[in-house]
Amino acid sequence: MTLLVTPQHIAVLDDEPDITGLLANYLGGQGYRVSQLHRGSALDELMSADPPALVLLDLGLPGEDGFVIARRLREHHHCGLIIITGRGDAVDKVVGLEIGADDYVVKPFDPRELVARIRSVLRRNRTPAPLAAPDEQAQSDCRYIFSGWTFDAGRRELRSPHDEDVPLGTAEFHLLRAFVENANRVLSRTQLLDLTQRSETVTFDRSIDSQVSRLRKKLEPDPRRPGMLKTVRGDGYLLATRVTVEHA
Repeated sequence: MTLLVTPQHIAVLDDEPDITGLLANYLGGQGYRVSQLHRGSALDELMSADPPALVLLDLGLPGEDGFVIARRLREHHHCGLIIITGRGDAVDKVVGLEIGADDYVVKPFDPRELVARIRSVLRRNRTPAPLAAPDEQAQSDCRYIFSGWTFDAGRRELRSPHDEDVPLGTAEFHLLRAFVENANRVLSRTQLLDLTQRSETVTFDRSIDSQVSRLRKKLEPDPRRPGMLKTVRGDGYLLATRVTVEHA
């Protein structure tokens, strides 16, 4: 069986194309697949044809109040829901959260903060391909193939494009596993700690930098100019390659 690791799907519903376009560009750069929508009816169609893991919903929409759309989502679908609106009134926020929104963000907002809130909601909702450490037993028979490399998680083996065995330390093994399970998605140091830390160890966020550096020396032709395991300044790290997962 072969499975391609695909990005999580987010729907942005706002009546202003400039806003949906900006969010689509930013979130796309963070490794998400984004659908831009401008009417509630378009969201209804998307939920039937290609349901997203999370919806970013503006309240001031033409033809239908955003609270009505939020209530319909909660009644008929299981997905993350973050209200993004210019309405900063406390009453609106309370209503939105009582309807069932996972979060409420007032415009203008910092895109980096929004991404952090999105990741938090996706983790809590356990949406497809969550940022969570893989179950050791369930994933023990997986092989991950990327850029000519083969990573056998069950055997803890990494083979180069030249079919050479590349030894991995324990920290490097867990770090590489976190990256291949979340390919093409920016992972912060905190998220990498969550994905790799074991109960018997105590790790600090800057130690992730050292581990990434060691892993780069094994994966990259020139670790000083990485083409695959990239740094996203201010946000974290990204495994920028297509990963194929094979199950025995």
